[in-house]
This record gives sequence, C-alpha cells and structure tokens, in this order.
Amino acid sequence: MGLEGKILGGRYEIIEKIGNGGMATVYKAKCLVLKRYVAVKVLREEFTTDNEFVRRFNVEAQSVASLTHPNIVSVYDVGHDGDLYYIVMELVKGKTLKDIIVEDKVLGWKWSVKIAIQIASALEVAHKNNIVHRDIKPHNIIITEDGVAKVTDFGIAKAVSNSTITAFGATIGSVHYFSPEHAKGGITDAKSDLYSLGVVLYEMVTGKVPFDADTPVSVALMHMQQEPLPPSDINPNVPQSVSQIIMKAMQKDPALRYNSATEMKASLEAVLKNPDAGVASVGTDKIATKRVELN
Repeated sequence: MGLEGKILGGRYEIIEKIGNGGMATVYKAKCLVLKRYVAVKVLREEFTTDNEFVRRFNVEAQSVASLTHPNIVSVYDVGHDGDLYYIVMELVKGKTLKDIIVEDKVLGWKWSVKIAIQIASALEVAHKNNIVHRDIKPHNIIITEDGVAKVTDFGIAKAVSNSTITAFGATIGSVHYFSPEHAKGGITDAKSDLYSLGVVLYEMVTGKVPFDADTPVSVALMHMQQEPLPPSDINPNVPQSVSQIIMKAMQKDPALRYNSATEMKASLEAVLKNPDAGVASVGTDKIATKRVELN
C-alpha cells in the first residue's frame, strides 16, 4: 500500500515514491513547516516489529543528524507515526553510483578517483565523530547533477547488524562490498569502511566487483580467503598507482590497510596530480597499525 497523500507526524506530506531499498521505501515529501521538499525513508514493516532495531535506528539516526558535510546526505529528522518509522533527509537530485556503473560499465579512472576522494572526505568526517557507515556500496552513493558525490544511509547498517535480523538477510546485495571481518561477523570499524571504498573504486574502474559467486555465503568466503585480481590487470588504462591504492585498501588484514580515511584521501589526491607516482608516495608500504574500535 502506498503512502501518497498521507501526512507523517503532522508535518511531512508524502508526494510520491522515489525508491526502494532492502530496509526502507523512500518517498519525496513536502515539509509543511519549512515549506521545502525532503526525502522520507520509511522503514519496512519487518524491521519495525523488532523493538531493539527501532531503538538502535533512532539512536543512530540522531547521531548521524549531527554530521554536516557536502558529501553526506543531511538527516533532518527521525520519528514515527503510529507503526510507521521514518527518517527525513535532504532530497538529492541525481543518480546512484550503481545506476551510473550499470549504464556506463567502466568509468574513467580520473573521474572515479575524484568520486572516491569525495567519499573518503565523507568517511573522514564521520569517523572523526565515531560514526562508522558499515554499508559503503555504490547503491548508497548519490551523484548529483553537478557531479557531487553524497553518501547516504549512515548508521542504518549498524542498527541492522546489531538487531535480531541478520545482516545477510537484510542487505543481501551488500556482501560484494563487505570487508573480510564484516563477512565473518567480526568487529567492523573505520577500516572496514575503507575496504568497502576500495571495492567501490575497483568496480568503478573495472566495471565489475572483485568477487562474485552464486550465493552471498560464497562471496563472503572469497572476501575472506581469495586475493582480488589487480584492477590494472583487468583494465590496462588504470595506472599502477591507482591499482596499488585499491589493493592496499582491500588488504585482508585491517592493520595493512590505510590508517584512516584521511590517509587514503591523501593518496588518491596524490595520484590524481601525478598518476606515475611510485609505491612509496602513495603509501602502499605495509605498516602494521594498532586497531581502534569505533563504537
């Protein structure tokens, strides 16, 4: 049943459905108080019956609402109307990065690196605020008509993974972007997001995900056990330096990945200026780091 015409919370008039996801349906709505158009994400019924999930969802949404950054979709409000639980966000005009990859197949490496820099900028701010995304994938990245990347759905994956609903059941398409520690059900921290960003950049420049199989479990096992083919082996147009950044971000051991989104962003910016940069200058040396869990 559609919600068109309904006013949620006495404030948000639902106009039309604009998207469907594994956890929610997204509607275009008008805020009757501020007289502006917004996106309202309404949780699917199977999630709202889980009280622990709803509690975590509210906590996460409120923490994400504190994030203000040009590469993050702003969260304006969170609430419920009867048994309808919703989150109100900035309405972004554009396409998901996944749609762009499906349409264009392989994307130019320079454009891809520029998009990855923007995603890393979003993660940099979130991680500094102790917020880990946990579901970075092209479906959760909107590219505006002006070419700006905006990351959405911060915090929702954490609410799912900590509830009684399994992460695999809820985010079946996400397994292609899971870090090895996420795939095995372990602790996911900021470095897990960096692995997923590596996978997203891999898909942009090659047109395919590094691991694919018939079942989510098989894909998860590949993340844990197999080494990906370097992107430059698939697409010779990808500079070795870019390929090295992706391979470093996708190290099985989190200690061998970039220390932070800031560090990965710096490497991406360096190769954009100088694609012939060597291994040392893009920071692909394997330095052991201490893991810090972000709650």
